[in-house]
Amino acid sequence: MRAEKKVIVEELSKQVAASPFVLMTEYRGLTVQQFSNLRKKLRGVQAECHVVKNAMLRHAAKQAGLPEIEEALTGMTAVVIGGAKADISAAAKILKQFTKEFDKPKVKLGVIGKDVLKPEQVAAVADLPSLDVMRSTLIGLIQSPATKMAVVLGAPAAQLARVLKARADKEGAEAQPAAAA
Repeated sequence: MRAEKKVIVEELSKQVAASPFVLMTEYRGLTVQQFSNLRKKLRGVQAECHVVKNAMLRHAAKQAGLPEIEEALTGMTAVVIGGAKADISAAAKILKQFTKEFDKPKVKLGVIGKDVLKPEQVAAVADLPSLDVMRSTLIGLIQSPATKMAVVLGAPAAQLARVLKARADKEGAEAQPAAAA
């Protein structure tokens, strides 16, 4: 392999290894404008889309320690790589939206950690809520019992306070007419 190609493979390998996920797509048929728009939307969710030669991606994946991805390395391949805080669900949603809109790009394969995802599994991930929504739902579920318990435990004290206030108001009202006489 030529020195220039080795540098490209090493750089791609570093990016793939650092990414929480890798999605491989067939981008044939997308116009330059559509592909540019896809890249822009992916950047918005902290993901990048690169067109790579299959042979270079094969070497980079092997260097990065990815599982076997040979089945995805046919035709024209674009690879979607996430940044450190990227959410696969958000990137998969964008790819799914583009596929609905333009009938392209077709997802070939996905990789999360050491697990290989088939195209239908990537589509299922796209249907999941975002990581932030899942976190807020979980926090709500965790807080709910504590909130209910605080209300139940606080209810007798609140009732007692209302009874004492009513009693004080009643005694204050009885004392006013006597003071006026």
